[in-house]
Amino acid sequence: MANIERRRLLLASLALGLPGLALAAPAKVLVEVWKSPYCGCCKDWIAHLESQGFAVRAHEVGDLDGARRQLGMPERYASCHTAKVGGYLLEGHVPAADIRRLLAGKPKAIGLAVPGMPVGSPGMDGPAYGGRRDPYDVLLVQGDGKAAVFASYR
Repeated sequence: MANIERRRLLLASLALGLPGLALAAPAKVLVEVWKSPYCGCCKDWIAHLESQGFAVRAHEVGDLDGARRQLGMPERYASCHTAKVGGYLLEGHVPAADIRRLLAGKPKAIGLAVPGMPVGSPGMDGPAYGGRRDPYDVLLVQGDGKAAVFASYR
């Protein structure tokens, strides 16, 4: 009996001393963001993602339209930043919950877009907007450039 308890104690102490075992936190999903260095709402959207458990790497670019084009998001869905996560593109102020739903569902698509900069969307919802919330849709952008409503916020 003492040998079994000694073995359990030894295994427990080894587990606690070795990095990367069961006690380690799961890796955060990385979102890469291409944005203007001068855009405050982009920083607020990044803060939203980080507060929801995503890791974010920002790339400040002078030609956001060029970056968007190179990444493959159709211009008609343009907003103030473009991002990439899990093989998908994100355009604009997409809520973290919709990003999680996209990654879980794995639809065949380019990604999600919130065209323009609707007040009340993540990053466009601070005190400067006085609590105003405009209705907006999150669009699932297909490979052919067409889109369907993925989520609606009213």
